[in-house]
Amino acid sequence: MKLHLFPSQYCNRECQIAHRKQHKKECRKRAAELHDEKLFKQPPPKEDCPICFIRLPALPTGGKYFSCCGKTICSGCVYAPVYDDQGNEVDKLCPFCRTPLPDSEEGIAERYERRMQANDPKAIKLGVWYFEGLSGLPQNHTKALELYHRAGELGYAKAYTNIGITYQCGRGVEVDKKKAQHYTELAAIGGDTLARHNLGIEEEIAGNDNRAIKHYMIAVRDGQPKSLNEIQELHSKGYATKEDYTKALRSYQTYLDEIKSDHRDRAAAFSDEYKYY
Repeated sequence: MKLHLFPSQYCNRECQIAHRKQHKKECRKRAAELHDEKLFKQPPPKEDCPICFIRLPALPTGGKYFSCCGKTICSGCVYAPVYDDQGNEVDKLCPFCRTPLPDSEEGIAERYERRMQANDPKAIKLGVWYFEGLSGLPQNHTKALELYHRAGELGYAKAYTNIGITYQCGRGVEVDKKKAQHYTELAAIGGDTLARHNLGIEEEIAGNDNRAIKHYMIAVRDGQPKSLNEIQELHSKGYATKEDYTKALRSYQTYLDEIKSDHRDRAAAFSDEYKYY
């Protein structure tokens, strides 16, 4: 009599070792299914600006991180005037906590260092500085990679994108495509749209158009215009349906409706430094 076990029992390496060889194929199949369920789940939306309470844009110029309070503030609120207690307009103050901004690279680095010690994952910028040897810090790839890992474990998805690029390009480490894929997927699952877009590109290159479109759709919903362009191109070549492209356009419009505001538009009109979509 043949013993039949539920597929959910075949989901990891320990399971494969524990059962007979004839179950390995089913085990691997179920493991792949579980992996894809997690990989292709839409991440939660990015947090709101702490001042205007509107969803933060995905575009890097759509917001700015302030190391004094650890807040990321949208471009519109960064551009808007800041007033003191008497109603006078003042310069060089954080829009959120009103702390004076540092006036030197050393002062900026010192604040990031304090935020890093407080386990603020967005202080990952300090890792970038170590990687490139910027802001008076010595170039130290090992230190940068340690900070990337720490920030990723604390929930900052962008840090995993940096790790993936590090292994993909062999910047300070041996090239390791498997590790690059692993960390890029972690970043995408965590909500980094660039990582998600890059996964789509890899699948498209491999000829897996359906998987590529899945990645692009998720990235588009979270505000990645590059992914919308890729779906448009796939549609023009006959690899994506009209329904796919229409859905992508609607998803991107939904995203725009969630992030657009008059004060952000005014900032973007003033300078590309405040561009948010």
